[in-house]
Amino acid sequence: MFQTISIVAFLVTIGALALNCIVSPCKECWRHPLRKLVQLFTLLFIEQKLSPAGVLRKLVYLLALLCFVVLAFTGFYPTIVLGKHISGYLVMVHATFAPVFAICLAVLAVMWARNCRFTGSDWPWFQRFVQRVTLTKSTGKEADRESSGLGQKTSFWLIIFLALPLALSIILSMFPIFGTHWQELLLEIHRYTAVLFFLVVIVYIYLMIRCKVNE
Repeated sequence: MFQTISIVAFLVTIGALALNCIVSPCKECWRHPLRKLVQLFTLLFIEQKLSPAGVLRKLVYLLALLCFVVLAFTGFYPTIVLGKHISGYLVMVHATFAPVFAICLAVLAVMWARNCRFTGSDWPWFQRFVQRVTLTKSTGKEADRESSGLGQKTSFWLIIFLALPLALSIILSMFPIFGTHWQELLLEIHRYTAVLFFLVVIVYIYLMIRCKVNE
C-alpha cells in the first residue's frame, strides 16, 4: 500500500509541475535558453556580493540539500523501488545524515523566518477588498512583487512544520516506552510524513528555481 501511494503521489506531483510549466511557461527561458541554463547551474555557487551571514545561509542550505538527497535515496530506494524495509548500511547512512539535516533545518528556520513571513500584500484579493471598502487607490506593483513569493513562503513553512512529526515519530519509536502497536504506528507516521515532506521540498525547489531564473 505504501509503495503504491508513494508512486502515485510522486507521479501526480511531477505531472502537476510539468503542467504548470506548460500552462505558465517562462518566456525568458525560451528566449535565452543557454543563458538561463547557466544561471540555473550557478545557483549552487556562492555569490561574491553576499555578506558573511548570506554565505553561511547559502552553505547551510547546500548542506541541507545534500542531506535531503541522501536521506531521500536511502529511505525511498529500498521501500519504493525494491519493496523492502530499509536495513543494513542504508540504515547507518540514513541515521548519520538525519540529525545533520535536522540541525540545518533549524538554522534555516531561524535565518529565513523574517524573509518568509506572510504580509498583507501576499493576499491581493483581500487587499483589493480593503481598498474598495476604504475607497483607497493603489498601483498594485508592490502587491504583485510580494505575492509572487507566496508559494515559496507557504512551502517553506510546510517544510518546517512537517519536519517536527517527521523527526519526533522516528525518535519516539526508538524508546521502549511504547508497545509494539504504537511503535508500528509511529513508523507508519514517519514513512507517510517523509513522502509528504519530500513532495513539498520538490515543489519548493521548483518554485525557487523558477523565481531565480525569471530574475
